[in-house]
Amino acid sequence: MLQIAKVLKSNGTDGGLLLGFRDFLPEDIDLKEPVFIYFDGLPVPFFMESFTRKGYDKAIVHLTGIKTLADAEEVSGRAVWAEVEESSEGEDSLEDFIGWTLFDGEREAGEITGVEPIPGNPCVYVGETMVPLHEDLIISVDPEKREIRMELPEGLL
Repeated sequence: MLQIAKVLKSNGTDGGLLLGFRDFLPEDIDLKEPVFIYFDGLPVPFFMESFTRKGYDKAIVHLTGIKTLADAEEVSGRAVWAEVEESSEGEDSLEDFIGWTLFDGEREAGEITGVEPIPGNPCVYVGETMVPLHEDLIISVDPEKREIRMELPEGLL
């Protein structure tokens, strides 16, 4: 599952919710499929009864079972998850980076030994250290040399 949104706040007194979407747009949501909100560590499915887009990356939604302001306040601030099928056609998998060499600037940091596919924050392991693959940190990627050059925060390695 992939985190697709966060409940920003309740909207109205009839259980409406303002969702802020991450990493993709509200129109990419399949309204026929459930979304999930975790309660006590378990994903609870909800179906969207209504969906009104607000701006570029927000929407007001009504979910099954959330009918009152109190219900809406209970889920306020929680992440919204969905089962999203990611197309692998033409895309590299995060596992493809295992065996590559990671550089911190010009200094060789080591070989990538594992991956951690955290939704919205993929990471790789260099030895025991988990390094975020954030676009702001990546300087260059060379598939021929199998190298990733990054500008890492001081003290990370």
